[in-house]
Amino acid sequence: MTDEFQAHLAKSADRVERVLEDILSAEAREGETERPERLLAAMRHAALAGGKRLRPILMLEAAALFGRVDQGVPLAASALEMIHCYSLAHDDLPAMDDDDLRRGLPTVHKAFDEATAILAGDALLTLAFDVIADDEVHSDPSIRLRLSRELARAAGIGGMAGGQMFDLESEGRDRSEAEIRKLQAMKTGALLRYACRAGAILSDAPEEYIDRLTRFGEIIGLAFQLADDLLDVEASPEIAGKATGKDAAAGKATLVGLFGVEKTRAELNALLGEAEELLAPFGDKAAALLQLARFIVQRDR
Repeated sequence: MTDEFQAHLAKSADRVERVLEDILSAEAREGETERPERLLAAMRHAALAGGKRLRPILMLEAAALFGRVDQGVPLAASALEMIHCYSLAHDDLPAMDDDDLRRGLPTVHKAFDEATAILAGDALLTLAFDVIADDEVHSDPSIRLRLSRELARAAGIGGMAGGQMFDLESEGRDRSEAEIRKLQAMKTGALLRYACRAGAILSDAPEEYIDRLTRFGEIIGLAFQLADDLLDVEASPEIAGKATGKDAAAGKATLVGLFGVEKTRAELNALLGEAEELLAPFGDKAAALLQLARFIVQRDR
């Protein structure tokens, strides 16, 4: 990754960070009674403790591809990031993945307690839909409704939450390639797919381009999970920012476990080739999205 692109990513992440800071301020909003100090602190720990901000950045870049760069986009992107952060707070709980470290820091239940971590996740999830409904996100209420509905489906029983259930059920059990791909497309891929698709929807892109960005998001989702599984096998906790080697120890079903490292790397390269083909019609306008795809495939190698 070039220094210029790293600076670009940092600038994009900062845009999202500033919006999240505002959303998660101590000031109660219209219709709220009060924001409990401890709950807010736990929400801020979950959402503002660093991270790559990959999902919101993908949304920003997908929207920019079609010319939309105003403040409504990072607002929508922040709603997506809160969904992601809530899921991490819950996934890290002892009843789920039982992790003590996230982004190099104590997980929410370790920094606070289990009950507070659960409530922080609940509150982030709910607040995300408050934010996505904001008039500033898009002037057309039908677009905001579409974004809200699609976000609910990406995050819910047929998406991320359902994928997590399949993942828990897969521990210590043999799973076919098709089953692993399905659970990963739901658990990890659904929000990444949404990020790319929502960026195009926010920009009033033609449906054919929305479909193209949707497929790009599906590729990104699979590539991210494959790269993450490789990191779990090969990286140190310092590089990964969390405990590693836990998938194998927990008997989790992964394509790396099924295929091995070399075949997984070959598939990552094939996915990158398809991503390049999908973005080719947009030329230089898609340069940032293409670099993001390369970053996901090649990160920490």
